[in-house]
Amino acid sequence: MIAGGSKGIGLSIAEALAVRKWNLFLVARNEKDLASTKSRIENTYGVQVEILPCDLSFQNSSEIIHDWCIKKNVAIKLLCNAAGLGGSKDFPDLQPDEAETMIRLNFESAVALIYRFIPMLKKNTPSYILNVASMAGFAPFPIKSIYSATKAALISFSYSLKNILRTERISVSCLCPGPVFTKPAIEQETVRQLGVFGRQMAVDPAKVGEEAVRQMLNGKLIIIPGKLAGISTFLLRILPRRLMARILYRSR
Repeated sequence: MIAGGSKGIGLSIAEALAVRKWNLFLVARNEKDLASTKSRIENTYGVQVEILPCDLSFQNSSEIIHDWCIKKNVAIKLLCNAAGLGGSKDFPDLQPDEAETMIRLNFESAVALIYRFIPMLKKNTPSYILNVASMAGFAPFPIKSIYSATKAALISFSYSLKNILRTERISVSCLCPGPVFTKPAIEQETVRQLGVFGRQMAVDPAKVGEEAVRQMLNGKLIIIPGKLAGISTFLLRILPRRLMARILYRSR
């Protein structure tokens, strides 16, 4: 099951799984996008794709998805939380309801789905949880303050979850990519903020999906596609957060 699997990184992960002949269950808000993705993946890879339109920012979305799986007798072996919200606006320019939606979609929905589906994952071991965070989760980015905070929370939760589920044969991984140009707006925003460095650090979406699935199946906890992104993330992780926040704020 891929939450947020109709486009972007979620779609790239879906295709990397389809190449390996995994049947898929895709959840996203837009029914038209889901139907198009279902048709293309089934025709290209010869796998079965189930879809469910559901807005993952709603508080009852995890219950709706879980109940649908029980009703349809769908057995989940992999739960991928790829739904997320970024964009050029962040605190304090976001309206309160927009900020709340970002927090729910980027972090709360993943926690709720994991809580609901752990019993099913235990029945289908070896099984997997793949959370999609960001390298922004390793530092307090002032231009992405709420976004980076939600991704930091997801990374921290993945570390804890890895140990909580260690004896259950449920592997936990967290994908933390740098820039991934899944649409023109992301490329434009990245180049505006990071210039040539951002363009050089960007990794093709298909490569991100393939790397995520390959390392997830190998049991890797933190997955960072791309050499330059890996080096940048290493520096973000070792420097004091207070210093990084000041540097990043001054370089806006």
